[in-house]
Amino acid sequence: MAQEYVFKPIGFVRTKAREIPRHWSVSKVEGELVIDPAYEKGLQDLRPGERLVVLFVFDRAEPFGPDKLLQTPPHRQKSRGVFSTCSPVRPNPIGLSVVEILEVRGPVIRVRGLDMFDGTPILDLKPYKGYAADESGDP
Repeated sequence: MAQEYVFKPIGFVRTKAREIPRHWSVSKVEGELVIDPAYEKGLQDLRPGERLVVLFVFDRAEPFGPDKLLQTPPHRQKSRGVFSTCSPVRPNPIGLSVVEILEVRGPVIRVRGLDMFDGTPILDLKPYKGYAADESGDP
């Protein structure tokens, strides 16, 4: 379990929104996922109307420590284990959001549903499949 991993962002979030919702499921915020041009070919099959999973870094979260294993979300009265919350304060500050693709222009993906701040580093993108395989059988 002592293995460490190093990740290099593949891009960043760009948005002019002043307020960011706490969760993607309630967000209507629009912005862009600006991907490093070295990865542009990997975007070729993304289409408007599809959903996209964005893995990102909670780069502005406070440091995690053993005292953060129980947290009280702002909408709850009772503390919960960190792994049962969407808190950005985590052992590994990795976030996951699902956004709707509005447009793909080169290495820039215009999206709706952001719950990430302007400048947030993006680690990876994955198709949102809702736990169902497409006709080819690929998940």
